[in-house]
Amino acid sequence: MEDIKKGEQENERKKRIAVLFGGCSTEYEVSLQSAYAVIEQMDTERYERILIGICRRTGQWYLYQGNIDSIPEDRWLDDRTCTPVWVSTDRTVHGVCCQGKNGTYTIPLDAAFPILHGKNGEDGTVQGVLELAGIPVIGCGMLSSAVGMDKELSHRIAAAAGVPVAETVTVARPYDAHEIRKCARRLGYPLFVKPVRAGSSFGITRVCEEKGLIPAVESAFEHDSEVILEEQIRGFEVGCAVLGNKELTIGEVDEIELSEGFFNYEEKYTLKTSSIYVPARIPHEKADEVRHMAAVVYRALKCRDFARVDMFLTPEGKIYFNEVNTIPGFTAHSRYPGMMKAAGMTFEELIDRLIRMEVGE
Repeated sequence: MEDIKKGEQENERKKRIAVLFGGCSTEYEVSLQSAYAVIEQMDTERYERILIGICRRTGQWYLYQGNIDSIPEDRWLDDRTCTPVWVSTDRTVHGVCCQGKNGTYTIPLDAAFPILHGKNGEDGTVQGVLELAGIPVIGCGMLSSAVGMDKELSHRIAAAAGVPVAETVTVARPYDAHEIRKCARRLGYPLFVKPVRAGSSFGITRVCEEKGLIPAVESAFEHDSEVILEEQIRGFEVGCAVLGNKELTIGEVDEIELSEGFFNYEEKYTLKTSSIYVPARIPHEKADEVRHMAAVVYRALKCRDFARVDMFLTPEGKIYFNEVNTIPGFTAHSRYPGMMKAAGMTFEELIDRLIRMEVGE
């Protein structure tokens, strides 16, 4: 990668786009894969890539100037290729400060593209820091990111917008085990126990009988301070890739077929016993209804630029909102790019359009 300071004149016409990857999250590895795919597909004739890796252990941000192939293999963190950076609080800079060998210098940015999954990246924290610094964010902002990560709040907002949601009960510590069992019996078994704020199905358990309830609640509390019990919706999951702001582009609806269990972390990234169909094997009229519901949720949660809205479709044809992913998986084989590809948009075109929505031509 070219030296930032030496390349300033020759790159004057290029837009500087920071791609953020890594992060203090259980989804660190997923971020590395997604970010690598995005970085590879960025048009280097048009954009100057400023790669910023976030250390999983310390949370330190680094300007990375090494080989991009080291990112997905998690070999990027090296003193020879990494320089500490931090977001400038001076809004006239709208960029980052870099600690070089000869002192501190600033790198102004035209936009930042956070490819960070889960907590401390997809939950509005990083978006808030960038917005405070006056750096345009490619993707959802602080508010929609925070609400999208919170399963209870996002369900409340979707329901208020007229979209059906599963019945849930929220639990916080200290809790009464007897009351939890009582609530679970009302919801009916099987049911799901989930952390309120977590991604990639971490901490989620499908509970089929009462003896597994409290252990599942304790497991969920390992990932968040609040837990929800959620009724199981009969049917299968469908998803929508939504792109845009004033005018929306919605990709083909996809469908997840499971042979057993639920779409947990292992299934999401290995597809051992599940399959994804794009387009979904549902009537065109029902697919249009799913797209409409996705757009309603996207607008209600004030999403920007892009998001993936996941829903359930019951055997009776009723659609229920499940969750919104404000930074969905972004490898070439991930669901979001797959749905957009099925709608006629290549991965490279998708990345370029996302960037242009924030920085223009």
